[in-house]
Amino acid sequence: MKQPWGMLFDWDGVVIDSSSQHERAWELLASERNLFLPSDHFKKGFGKKNEVIIPDLGWGSDPATVKELADRKEELYRELVAKEGVIVLPGARELLSALKEEGVSRAVGSSTPRGNLDALFAATGLDILFDAVVCGNDVIHGKPDPEVFLKGASLLGLAPERCIVVEDAFAGIEAARRGGMKVVGVATTNPLNSLRECDLAVGSLEELTPSRLGSLLD
Repeated sequence: MKQPWGMLFDWDGVVIDSSSQHERAWELLASERNLFLPSDHFKKGFGKKNEVIIPDLGWGSDPATVKELADRKEELYRELVAKEGVIVLPGARELLSALKEEGVSRAVGSSTPRGNLDALFAATGLDILFDAVVCGNDVIHGKPDPEVFLKGASLLGLAPERCIVVEDAFAGIEAARRGGMKVVGVATTNPLNSLRECDLAVGSLEELTPSRLGSLLD
């Protein structure tokens, strides 16, 4: 009998696509506070916690300032999502349903704050397809530190080597590697040929099945 195994999914850019709302929320915040925002800010910060991004932007390092800016950015993001809705990426709902049917454990492992996830779960109904959720509020160290994925594996009751991470961001791919897990890269954010550090790279989740994923652990 095959040993149990599980899947850990990043959220933005893997399960849903709200990258444009995130990018515009940063731009609205910069405009609102008269802060300088470099043109490549979104690519550099993608997949990282706000607590890392804000000091990197030079907007402040004082914890109270960082928290206030981070909270305001997410408030602007949720306003945009509420107004525009959110896209569930092709194949996401189908793959999660198929994994559930096969008895494969599934968790979210994301830098996204809990409030955002709650709002997006309410909008999409995807919460019923996950056994566990680890978000930015649940960890001290953001990606590329592996804490978020190690915590997810622990909640699923699995050893890291029995887990496969699905990621689109380089910081998340590095986190999975550092956590001793297999990693599947999805080319939603970065081009397919740039996902060389992954055990498998695909254009979308439509290309994945439970058996194809399971074969990575055989």
